[in-house]
Amino acid sequence: MSHLFSSLKLKDVTLKNRIGVSPMCQYSSVDGVANNWHLVQLGSRAVGGAGLIIAEATAVTPEGRITPGCAGLWNDAQVEALLPITQFQIQHGAVPGIQIAHAGRKGSAAVPWEGGKHLRNDEGGYDVISPGNEPFDSDGIRLWKTPRMMDKTDIARIQTAFVDAAKRSLAAGYKLLEVHGAHGYLLHSWFSPLVNKRTDEYGGSLRNRARMMLETVEKVREVWPENLPLAVRLSVSDWDENGLSVEDNIQMAIWLKERGVDIIDCSSGGASEASRSSIGNKIGEQVGMAGQIRKGADIMTMAVGTITTAEQAEQIIATEQADIALLAREMLRDPYWPYHAAKQMGIDTKGLIPIQNSTFVG
Repeated sequence: MSHLFSSLKLKDVTLKNRIGVSPMCQYSSVDGVANNWHLVQLGSRAVGGAGLIIAEATAVTPEGRITPGCAGLWNDAQVEALLPITQFQIQHGAVPGIQIAHAGRKGSAAVPWEGGKHLRNDEGGYDVISPGNEPFDSDGIRLWKTPRMMDKTDIARIQTAFVDAAKRSLAAGYKLLEVHGAHGYLLHSWFSPLVNKRTDEYGGSLRNRARMMLETVEKVREVWPENLPLAVRLSVSDWDENGLSVEDNIQMAIWLKERGVDIIDCSSGGASEASRSSIGNKIGEQVGMAGQIRKGADIMTMAVGTITTAEQAEQIIATEQADIALLAREMLRDPYWPYHAAKQMGIDTKGLIPIQNSTFVG
């Protein structure tokens, strides 16, 4: 029996298999509103057999977008555009999830195919915020904008925005909600000592630096239905001796579990210019770290990072390194990866893909 193609129950949600589509920015929204690109992009992965599909980092405020082309959930028009997309995924057997986020000091950037550098406000950019006032890039070339240091009013405003986005996520039909606390975006910036150098109750000790994320997640959990799963993505290592370690994130996962989080999405890096997760081959170590978080915090995990083959994904689940294997670039290459993996492993594909396809190729 395949572990990868076994079902998984998360609260009142059941995944038909342990294959998930990792949230991947598409940079194709207009004023944060999804369109036909997103319907086809996400819908094709549902047709391809994925058990879970997590929509891209979706900003809780306009200035929380990474780029002007990023998705948003700060108004009801954005909800209306998402409803047919989630309904299509459900119709074809996938559980729709969404990742809500704030880009912090990494926001206001051009889309990647236009260079990815910070945009001036007169170019369509916007002001950025952070726990401190240091820009992301020290050389002032790429992400050069100096953020405004957040005060208590900003903290309350952003936490309210996360809560409102959680409510809209439910209205849009999502069954799993993920709070983005990784990759150097706002919540991760508060937790990482590479960014957060404050001396108030939100800075200094590990517990103080965790405060912003824990408060935000706790408030989100209050409005996200108890019977639906709540996830948090963490950068499990900052890849810097002065940054966050796996042990720090085990403690964070324990604190998050105490606040009702059901599963941790284990990524890494991104807090600073020098700590990007793509340094060397370190991104491949993320799967092992998902196992450390799973064991150390006694919480379910999702693993991501250069997962490409059926055998690799099967091994991750079979050895209990993670409960879900998330694929990103491999899903871009092949929307039908789950189907092809099942065929390769000799798994019956009946029920994996829609009858319109399985009748002829099942």
